[in-house]
Amino acid sequence: MCNDYRLLVDLATILDEFSELKIDIRFSEGTPNIAAREDIKITDTAPIVRTEPGWRGGGDMVQRRWSWPAPNKRPVYNFRSEGREFTSNRCLIVADGFYEFTEPADPKKGRKDKWLFTKVGEPIFAIAGIWRETKEVGEAFAMLTTAPGPDIAPYHDRQIAILDRSAWVDWLDPSVSAKTLIEPLPAGTLRVEQVG
Repeated sequence: MCNDYRLLVDLATILDEFSELKIDIRFSEGTPNIAAREDIKITDTAPIVRTEPGWRGGGDMVQRRWSWPAPNKRPVYNFRSEGREFTSNRCLIVADGFYEFTEPADPKKGRKDKWLFTKVGEPIFAIAGIWRETKEVGEAFAMLTTAPGPDIAPYHDRQIAILDRSAWVDWLDPSVSAKTLIEPLPAGTLRVEQVG
């Protein structure tokens, strides 16, 4: 499952994309310094746009840790969406690419093959996420997952829940059913290339 993603675009581009969708972004903790990163890995800090209670049509952009510790101390970085509504603590995880790994085509190589997935025709996308407060690491987020769409199925039996652009504002409104927003991506939505 996704344990590595990418964000190379700058804050101005991100804000333009949200503005185009009429989503108002606030910065309750000040404007974040978002550095371009090829690899955002579990336990790294990254930007999310989270629901603000009682505020419709927008979200609060903050930087938070990706993953919180489970009772067994293993990191919770992906979270199954099936059968859940997530009526609080929703967030959008901003990315422009994510990676999946498969067994190497050449067994002598030893390392797994690394595949980069980007959204066709869109500079960024938003992954449905949730965040929570923990005593161990403070506030942290996890990516929701669902069944794979046809672009991902050859590489993995699950996919992160990438939301259609039209669903971004609805994801920030916890009164809108999560079950109506999360679904596998249709064929041709993602571009796939081998990297690394």
